[in-house]
Amino acid sequence: MSRIYNFSAGPSVLPEEVLKTAASEMLEYRDSGMSVMEMSHRSKVYISIFEDAMHKLREVMNIPETYHVLFLQGGASTQFSMIPMNLMVKNGRADYVVTGSWAEKACKEGGRFGEARIAASSKDVNFSRIPKQNELDLDPKADYLHICENNTIFGTAFPYIPEAGNVPLVADFSSCILSKPVDVSRYGLIYAGAQKNMGPAGLTVVIVREDLVGKTQERTPTMLDYMTHVKADSMYNTPPTYGAYILGLVLDWIIGLGGVEAMAKINREKASLLYDYLDESTLFTCPVEKGDRSLMNITFVTGKEDLDAKFVADAKKQGFENLKGHRSVGGMRASIYNAMPTAGVKALVEFMREFERNN
Repeated sequence: MSRIYNFSAGPSVLPEEVLKTAASEMLEYRDSGMSVMEMSHRSKVYISIFEDAMHKLREVMNIPETYHVLFLQGGASTQFSMIPMNLMVKNGRADYVVTGSWAEKACKEGGRFGEARIAASSKDVNFSRIPKQNELDLDPKADYLHICENNTIFGTAFPYIPEAGNVPLVADFSSCILSKPVDVSRYGLIYAGAQKNMGPAGLTVVIVREDLVGKTQERTPTMLDYMTHVKADSMYNTPPTYGAYILGLVLDWIIGLGGVEAMAKINREKASLLYDYLDESTLFTCPVEKGDRSLMNITFVTGKEDLDAKFVADAKKQGFENLKGHRSVGGMRASIYNAMPTAGVKALVEFMREFERNN
C-alpha cells in the first residue's frame, strides 16, 4: 500500500495512527461484538465513547466549566443560521468582519434574521489581508461580533483576537481548531466543522458560553435551538456517532504529542518550510500579507494560469494530491493541517524546487 500526500482543504488527511486504530476496531469495538457505527447511541458502551470525546476536548482546549460543548450535525454552514437565531435576540443586529467567502456567506445568512452589519472587509484586496483592530467599525450594541478565524480559501488567519468590549465574539474555527492553544474565555461562541482537523465530515462542534443559550428568536425550530441540545447532552436525536468516536482518537493522538502547545510548534515549523521557500522563489509567490498568513492553508501562484495547471498536473503524478486552488481564486493551495506530516511538506518543497528549475 502506498499513501499519497493529501493536501486537500477538507475532508482532509487524518493521522495514520488514528486510521489504524479505527481499522482494527472496525468489525468490533473492544469486546462489544459490533462496530461503533452499528451501536445504539443510547447504549452504555457508546455513551462512554461520546462522553470521553467531550471530556478530552475540554481537557485539550482548556474549556471553562461556564461553556457548553455540543456535538451537532449540519456542518459549519448550518451555524450561519443557528447563531443569529440564538444570539441576535437583544437588539436584532450583529457585526461581521468579512475576510473571505465563508465569512461573507455567514454575514449574508445573518441578514435573514436581523441586521448583519459589515464592520470591516478585505474584499477590495481579494481577501489577501486581515483588517486590523483599529479598522473595525464596531457597534457597541451589536448582539455579537462574528469572525472567521482562518480563511481556508484565501490562506489568511487572524493574528489577533478582536476586542469588542461587552459584545460576545463568535468565531468560525473550522480550519484551525486544535492547531494551537486558544483562550476560549475570550469568545462567546466557537464553532467548527470536523472535516479538517478533528475527524470525518458529519460532526460539528459548538463551544458556547452558558449565558448565551436559552434566548432564541421566536419560531426558531427545535433542532436549531442550542438549548435543545444542551438539555439533551447533544443526544436529542441520533448524533454523528462515528465522527465523535474518531474525534476521540484524534484527541488521544494530540495528547500523545504533547497537546495543542506541541501541535502549534509542529505547525509553525511545517508552515515555515513552505513560506520560506515561497519568499525566496523566483517562480512562485504567496499573495497573502506576511503578518496575516495562515499556518493551515498556504496559497501560492506562478502568475500564469497554464503554468499553474501544469504544476498541479505534474504534482499529482508525483503523489501530491489536491493542490489546485479553490475554483473561486485559482492558483494553488497546500492545506497542511495537523495530520499532514512534516515529511510531506518537505517533499512538496523539494518538488517545487525541481519544478522551478525546469520551468
